Formats: sequence, C-alpha cells, structure tokens
Amino acid sequence: MTPPTNRPDRAATLHKARARATATADDPSWPLHLAEDLHGIRADWKTSAEVCADAAWAARSAGRSVLGLLSPEDVLATNRNPITTRTLTHLYLSALRFDFRCPTLQRLVEQLAQTARQPLDCYTRALYAFALLGQSRPEGLMVMDEVLATAEEYPKTLHVLLHGLWLGQDLDEGAERLLALSLRPALATGTDPIVLFRTAGALRRLGRYDEGLSAIDRAIDCLPPGDISVHADLVRERSLLCAARDLHQHRSPTRTSSGVPS
Repeated sequence: MTPPTNRPDRAATLHKARARATATADDPSWPLHLAEDLHGIRADWKTSAEVCADAAWAARSAGRSVLGLLSPEDVLATNRNPITTRTLTHLYLSALRFDFRCPTLQRLVEQLAQTARQPLDCYTRALYAFALLGQSRPEGLMVMDEVLATAEEYPKTLHVLLHGLWLGQDLDEGAERLLALSLRPALATGTDPIVLFRTAGALRRLGRYDEGLSAIDRAIDCLPPGDISVHADLVRERSLLCAARDLHQHRSPTRTSSGVPS
C-alpha cells in the first residue's frame, strides 16, 4: 500500500493546508485545522517544519501571532496523536523564534524533552539550538553541530541555525561559523535575501565592510517586491555597514600635544 505521503494528491493537500493557515489567520481554530490537514497526509517533520514556519510568520505579519492562539500547555499535552502534537509544537516554537523569545523557547523545549513520548524531531532541536545561540550560550554550538549531523541539507533547519548565529553576538567565532554555514549547498544559492542579509551582518562584525555592502545590495535586489518589513531590516543593515566603514576609514591615531601619535 502506498503511504499517503507519496500519493499524487499530496501536493494539493499540502497547498490547501498552507492556504488555510495564511488566509484564515483571524480564525482562532486554524492551528487545529492545520494539524488535521497535516495528519491527513501523514506529514513528516520536514513538511511540518516548512508549513508551520511559514504559517507562523504569516500570522505574525498579520498581527495575529500564534502565541495568542496557543499556549505552552498545547505544546506539552500528551493526549494527542504525534503529528498533531508536532504541528502545534512547530507553530508555537516558530512564533517564539520570530519574537526572539529565546529564554522562553529554551525552557519550553527542555520541558518538552522531559514529557515527550518520542525523541524530539530535528527541526525542534534546531529551534532549541537557536534559543541557546541567540543567548550566546556556548552549548548552543554543540547542539547546532548535533543538528547539522542529522539535518542533511534541509533549508528550513539550516535557516534556523543561521538565525541563531546571527542573533548571538558573543559566540566564539560566531561570525566565522555563520559564514561557513551560509556556504552549505542548500543556502549558497546567491539569491536568498535572508541568507545574504545574515551574511552581510557577519561580514560587518569581521570588518569586511565592502564585502558586506555587496552582499546587502544583492539581498535588496533579490527581495520580492512589496516585502516592507524585511526591506526595512536590509536597509538598516546597509546603514550600519556604511557607518562602520566610514568610522574605520576616518579613524585617525590619537596624537599628543607635540603632534606625535601616542
């Protein structure tokens, strides 16, 4: 018997699931409808991660965050089927990620690990790595390496780790690690504005301002028309790069009263 995940109508069902999540974000029951859709196609963790991350972002952009519809209890409940539980987990943790609520995300995943009936999926562990990396906690690097060993080249998972390295400003060789991650085949397309944006930030931290400006200009050029919120972030990064470069170029040695550099 062919599993539902391989049926010809799977793509149509998946499209319906995405459309319902983004088009009815004002319906407080849409997360459960989405869980039903994903359960109906027996979605694996990769499909769940892709749909839930996009849905959580769309709801947040519309001013109706998943955090107002679900609660930690929905994530920690043990009386649902595994796919529904995973769907609600991916939705809620993704919403915490987009709000940069790293300590809360960390605590919730640690609670989940204690109560879950099965091992945490790769995407959930990537979100845990993000929470630690975003707080510049060194153990986040170890969790990241563990995730990379099993994540293959799945873009959504790599983006979560890239986001954590970008957010954590005090990680050991954080900028270098970010650049190395951005070169993995799934991310190194040269056309992803988010990857280019995070790369530009890492280059700024390393003092490679001209390279950073080139990356951010490509990011702006690759951004879909009308993406106002992300465009503002890119323009802000470009301003930071220009300011840092100007400061570096115009910084002069401190001189003593005799005119000799001290």
